[in-house]
Amino acid sequence: MSKSNGIRHLEPQALWTNFADLNQVPRPSKREERVIEFMKNFGEKLGLDTSVDDVGNVVIKKPASPGKEGRPTVILQSHLDMVHQKNAGTDFDFETEGIRSFVDGEWVKAEGTTLGADNGIGVAAIMAVLQSKDIAHPPLEALFTIDEETGMTGAKGLDENLLKGKILLNLDSEEDGELTIGCAGGIDTNTHMNYMEVTSDEGTEGFLIKVKGLKGGHSGLDIHLGRGNANKLMNRLLYKTTYPFGLRVSFIDGGSLRNAIPRESVALVAVGGAKKNDFLREFDRRKADIEQEFKSIEPGLSITLEEMHAPVKVMRAEDQEKMLNAIYAVPNGVWRMAPDIPNLVETSSSLARVVVKDGKFVTQSLQRSSVESGKEDVANAVRAAFESVGAGVENSGSYPGWAPDAGSDILKTMEGLYEELFGEKPHVAACHAGLECGIIGEHYPGLDMISFGPTIRHPHSPDEQVHVPSVGKFWRLLRGVLERV
Repeated sequence: MSKSNGIRHLEPQALWTNFADLNQVPRPSKREERVIEFMKNFGEKLGLDTSVDDVGNVVIKKPASPGKEGRPTVILQSHLDMVHQKNAGTDFDFETEGIRSFVDGEWVKAEGTTLGADNGIGVAAIMAVLQSKDIAHPPLEALFTIDEETGMTGAKGLDENLLKGKILLNLDSEEDGELTIGCAGGIDTNTHMNYMEVTSDEGTEGFLIKVKGLKGGHSGLDIHLGRGNANKLMNRLLYKTTYPFGLRVSFIDGGSLRNAIPRESVALVAVGGAKKNDFLREFDRRKADIEQEFKSIEPGLSITLEEMHAPVKVMRAEDQEKMLNAIYAVPNGVWRMAPDIPNLVETSSSLARVVVKDGKFVTQSLQRSSVESGKEDVANAVRAAFESVGAGVENSGSYPGWAPDAGSDILKTMEGLYEELFGEKPHVAACHAGLECGIIGEHYPGLDMISFGPTIRHPHSPDEQVHVPSVGKFWRLLRGVLERV
């Protein structure tokens, strides 16, 4: 029996069975053809009005249950794509294999890869509602968007005449007991600079430096936790050993996804043989400093140095200096906390990707803010760091935030319902992540929107896991609000 079969026996069984089925379908951002077809077939087999718009969003409409025909139409919304990331030592092909998920106590996890609970649990819940015959509900429009994780192009391309709903339930939040009423907007900043390659000096020795074992995580939801950024840590090691020992970079490959805190970086460098021993001592000192600083928050951090054949080509010294200075100067982490909402990050930046290879130095970073001017400010800071060394800078993928509405009718309904069901008040908050609500709200002004979901830990990383009891609570809350509105 495959491990995913155990998931099918969890409660609510309809939701978990849908999740297991969904996780057999490869669904990376920008390559969602298979999951679009999967969802289209799902709706058509139920005999429901099913359509796919020009950009690939799937809409499945279900008529109201008896007695609910006159109620406002509710939009149930989740995104189909998932982050595909795996550990370096994991043998897995995202293009052909289904996620190997398993139950571990109260958690569902995956073997060395992302799980897809973000946003697969939301998708599976909507599927279960569409299948159900015993849930009282108003008219429903199930909206399954594409490409949320790498630009929200599905939400951006949404047809403004496609939906009639007045209430939007976004099922893409990741904390049990939390009702989200606002989110951050974002913008990508990508940079590029050509550099000259030169031949390594005679007598140099090669070293392969690896930074790995960091926790990583979501570059919005986890940015305030102070986790290590592999790109910044690698640059710190190189910067501190370049000038005294003439270290020269041959290549760097750090990070993977634009919206994930980078967990790993590798660099091949050359050091003059006469300075080898001094370099090794200094490297060990710098490594010890970093390990001491991060010992409580990054217990899995590993920094290694392996002797290699000297690389034939390295960066020209003046180009390397520009690169190291730019990466050191670029902001990373929390830029500003929200002044009016306790413990909420308002503005941040994450240096997600650094590649140095074959005469090209490129980076990717993502800036987020719940304030448009703040988003522009931190993006300009990133731009300035790279333009100051002559790099080209391009911004793309800008999307708006979602301004909180504390007087929302659906918020009042769900606050009361949550307290009735669970005997405690929910936590009402905004989040420092990109939800599609802001974009959908631009297409459909006046929508009453709220986001909620179960507890998901470490999204966008191979440590991703979802809490089984919280999924049960999430399902009860979803059923309850559909019966009440």
